[in-house]
Amino acid sequence: MESPERVETPPRSPAGAKAGKDVSEMVASEEAVAFMLSIEPVELTKCVFADSLVTMSEGGRDLGRFCVSVEFAHRAHQPCVLLHAQSQGAIDDSPCGTTVTAYLTADLEVLEEDHHEYVKLDDHILDKQCHMVQCDGEMIIERVTTDGKEVTKDSVTYSMAALRGLVTEGSNFLLMRLLALRKKIPEHMTCISFDQKLHISCTTFRGLEQEQMEIEGETVEVFGVERIVHSVDESPTTWQCYFLADGHLARRSQMGSPVTMRLLQLPSQKEEAYDKIPLVWEEDIQMRSKFLDRKEELKADHASYLRAHPEIRALISDFLQFLLLKKPNDVFQFAKEYFLPFTSNTSLDT
Repeated sequence: MESPERVETPPRSPAGAKAGKDVSEMVASEEAVAFMLSIEPVELTKCVFADSLVTMSEGGRDLGRFCVSVEFAHRAHQPCVLLHAQSQGAIDDSPCGTTVTAYLTADLEVLEEDHHEYVKLDDHILDKQCHMVQCDGEMIIERVTTDGKEVTKDSVTYSMAALRGLVTEGSNFLLMRLLALRKKIPEHMTCISFDQKLHISCTTFRGLEQEQMEIEGETVEVFGVERIVHSVDESPTTWQCYFLADGHLARRSQMGSPVTMRLLQLPSQKEEAYDKIPLVWEEDIQMRSKFLDRKEELKADHASYLRAHPEIRALISDFLQFLLLKKPNDVFQFAKEYFLPFTSNTSLDT
């Protein structure tokens, strides 16, 4: 693959931007950046669950499944959030699907992300794979597109300083969960993103009117979030998502598409309680941070004590040498007899 192109600022303004707008102004809004920086660990724990929706045609035909899950994980020994989204179905009876796997920091910064989509047509396959990874203050993006027998490779590198407020295909799912849980979207919620040609463009979010939706014969209120993905060369794409009060996705659709993704079964409150509470402390960002702080505190305290009492190392060293020399069958009895002279009271009970 050719060496990545280095890009410090986007080449052009996105579709829908004001005429004459300078490319250096292509930045996320302060409201969007402030929202990401305000995310608390307790909010993330409320996002740790899986959604499963059915993809349906206008006539109610089952076309496939859409699933998205969030869990705590580690990447290169760093606590993070792992998001996995997958869509499988058919378009005009041609199998198609999309998979997104993203490792995110607590403020939604992308550490690494894989995005794969495909359509299997009768005569050939259209396959797109995009991988981005953050390394040494840069975001390196590589994409491979296979259209039949033709393979195209693209790569680009952006400075992380130019990607403040970035929202990708992966991080947008978690961002919308958080917006739905707060039930309030900041005004001027504009993030930067990448379009199909890997140019920097922008994505805007706004709230929709609350609606009522029937699920399993029960009428529930849902909170709507609209996401508009702009592009440098193409028309913007609009997605509308509606969420339950607990953050579960209830409906997702792309404007102009006859396909809708719907939740058919309400999540169990009992199961939800278990889903929201990480059972492994290593996967809880806040608890792991406290553990590491306490671990370093104890290590420093123990090291200080050993420096103040050098006789400890000499005593243990002598004991181990004598133990290996004698090789007793009963190590505990041997240790008791070895250390007995060091006690102030030699009449210990046997």
